[in-house]
Amino acid sequence: MLANIAIGLLETASIAKGIEASDAMCKMASVKLARAGVIARGKYIIIITGPVGEVESSLRAGRQLLGQDLIDEVLIRNVHNQVLETLDQRVPVKELDALGIIETKDAIAAVRAADAAAKAAAVSLIETRTTVGGGKGYVTMTGEVGAVRSAVAAGISAVPEAGLVSYVVIARADEQLLETVGK
Repeated sequence: MLANIAIGLLETASIAKGIEASDAMCKMASVKLARAGVIARGKYIIIITGPVGEVESSLRAGRQLLGQDLIDEVLIRNVHNQVLETLDQRVPVKELDALGIIETKDAIAAVRAADAAAKAAAVSLIETRTTVGGGKGYVTMTGEVGAVRSAVAAGISAVPEAGLVSYVVIARADEQLLETVGK
């Protein structure tokens, strides 16, 4: 299901400029600052949500302010609602069927992968993590094995090849993983 809103992400090489850009972006348009903070090695991420036009205006303001400090950016129109629900938090699941994990080299790629996976098949996203040691990101999901395989395939295709670290599909995840993955 689509959330009928957009998500915009900027990654910058400067913490100070990242904070300044966050402020400018929030002042430019009616957006929600979903997350802003240091992710690794002095990089800073800004994640905003809202109507497409507002997010586009806000991203433009952030891009202009950051200039050469901008590392990466993404705008996802009509982001899947599960991405917003699992953004940097774990959504509990009662049981694991098949388990899919996509690990990326950076935070923005994890969000791209999560959105593509959720839109491709009937899976339940568990977590879309944008802050992992070393600046990595990952997304976890569960569902019927065929759906998880399709979702993982769609997710990895949304990530540039150089941005993918690893991915796995565990056909029948052991219930003990529920303690570490599903809670």
